[in-house]
Amino acid sequence: MEKFITLKGIAAPLPMINVDTDMIIPKQFLKTIKRSGLGKNLFHELRFDMQGNIKNDFVLNWDPYKKATILIAGDNFGCGSSREHAPWSLLDFGFKCIVAPSFADIFYNNCFKNGILPIHLDQEKVNTLMTEAKNKNQLTINLDEQIIILADENIIEFDIDPFRKKCLIEGLDDIGLTLQKKDKISKYEESIKLSHPWII
Repeated sequence: MEKFITLKGIAAPLPMINVDTDMIIPKQFLKTIKRSGLGKNLFHELRFDMQGNIKNDFVLNWDPYKKATILIAGDNFGCGSSREHAPWSLLDFGFKCIVAPSFADIFYNNCFKNGILPIHLDQEKVNTLMTEAKNKNQLTINLDEQIIILADENIIEFDIDPFRKKCLIEGLDDIGLTLQKKDKISKYEESIKLSHPWII
């Protein structure tokens, strides 16, 4: 998992509430177990018509939002089924940070496990960031200092669980955390071989 320390980029405005995981990545694209290649199907039914043509009325089909790395979203983002393909598709498209007034719990947890920083703020602050996004201003996310820097250099602070912050900064997913204890695991396996040889 890539380390997340500082991110500077264009933010895409998506002022929709209750965006569920099926809207983020429709069920017909869940056949793969690969994390890559899903970005092209992100928000498929909003980005494309029934014939597969690009819809001109959706924000991610416009410049410069096609290359946005930050998503400013509405309340209850990521609700619905618990598919991990949702954060996979967002990350593969290029999003590394999502800001919303609230997130569905499972989606919120899955973001951290896949290197995406989900930030929840009160509606007033989200509205400020939504305006910044609509004006095509760049934002800077500084995870270490837990601040969002606006184009005019004003600052919005955010809270984050210290353990999750550490994991993102160090680029540690569940596997990475386990591998940090590989020496202890190896020692335990060796001791089991000696004390219970019939198990191995």
